[in-house]
Amino acid sequence: MKWPHKKISTFCRTGSGGTPSTKKKDVYYGGDIPWVKSGELKDDILLSTEETITPLGLQESSARLVPSGAVLIAMYGATVGKTALLGINATTNQAVCHIIPNPQVANSKFVWYAIRKKVPELLARRIGGAQPNINQKIIKDTTIPLPPLSEQRRIVEILDQADALRKKRAEADAKAARILPALFYKMFGDPATNPKGWPTDRLGNLFDMVGGGTPSKSVSEYWAGDIPWVSPKDMKCDVILDTEDHITIDAINNSATKLVKPGSILVVFRSGILAHSFPVAIAGRDLTINQDIKALFSRGEVANEYLYGWLNAASSLALSCVKKGATVHNVDGVRFLDLQVAKPPRPLQEFFAQQLKMVLQQKEKRESSRKQIQKIFSVLLHRAFTGDLTAQWREAHMKELLEEMEQQVRALGA
Repeated sequence: MKWPHKKISTFCRTGSGGTPSTKKKDVYYGGDIPWVKSGELKDDILLSTEETITPLGLQESSARLVPSGAVLIAMYGATVGKTALLGINATTNQAVCHIIPNPQVANSKFVWYAIRKKVPELLARRIGGAQPNINQKIIKDTTIPLPPLSEQRRIVEILDQADALRKKRAEADAKAARILPALFYKMFGDPATNPKGWPTDRLGNLFDMVGGGTPSKSVSEYWAGDIPWVSPKDMKCDVILDTEDHITIDAINNSATKLVKPGSILVVFRSGILAHSFPVAIAGRDLTINQDIKALFSRGEVANEYLYGWLNAASSLALSCVKKGATVHNVDGVRFLDLQVAKPPRPLQEFFAQQLKMVLQQKEKRESSRKQIQKIFSVLLHRAFTGDLTAQWREAHMKELLEEMEQQVRALGA
């Protein structure tokens, strides 16, 4: 049995939302209608929103009420390509496309999984310059397979089980992420208030800080080396051993970038992510950094590992040094280096360093487990839309499926 492949526009209604005027915030916002922003899409079922609007805000803007069960996808912004299955009646902003399947033809959750499978293809078709985006035409023209409804439901059942395992792993990881700050607080107290009364000093007196640079992109030979070159996109792990880009010794000698020693603490100094997060990492080997990253190395009185823990526990202090721009934010270097850092006894710092090593080793094992679970989910997602996942089930239900396919064809024709 071959499944028909149909454009989304042939069996779904699509649209986008809008943003009520902030000039009438007291009238348009704070109502009882959930308002979804693109940043809230996280490939999960969406049951609540950060903001709400009033019926008047809905009426006097381009926003539209979207029913529970709609599939959402971010068309542009930092979360472009992220999806959600709407679990409530809501409205959205203009960066979110909603997809409402015809229930006679398609199961909403099946369409959601199919869209998630298609995301790499959608991202490859992005248009625009500085901020490539997915528009509604790209989404409408995307084709997905349409098995009979009962087979769609069977596929959803299997994928739900795999997705639940993936979510449990993510929940466990989120809890584990709180271990390091909790350990720091237990051993040293609140970095902001220094309740244990340790002596303090300026961060700039305790650590040397160096910046980086970008070798000329026009010299391709500079980018054919094996020396890691860290930019903000690589600052997603605790210990950096490798990066997306690599350069040569000649690139270092002919640019502002510098070789950074293992154990150095790397921080993002310029990026949009500084609006809400302060990425910190440890250099796990000799590497280089670009101009948006700074590297800090102890002058001897305070251990690098202690600073890593301090910055994780005191991220609010670091973020207080951020100067916010329209899209890109910068750390004020003077204010950052003026931060007062407590100096606990060196043996206590060394004990913390040992504990940190064990915490990071456990985190590495969890990350390996997470990747394995994600790989299993990706394989199942692929098999689901090639027909392999439900092949045996299909054979056992062929008569009913053929009848459903006839009904589906009539519904599509109508």
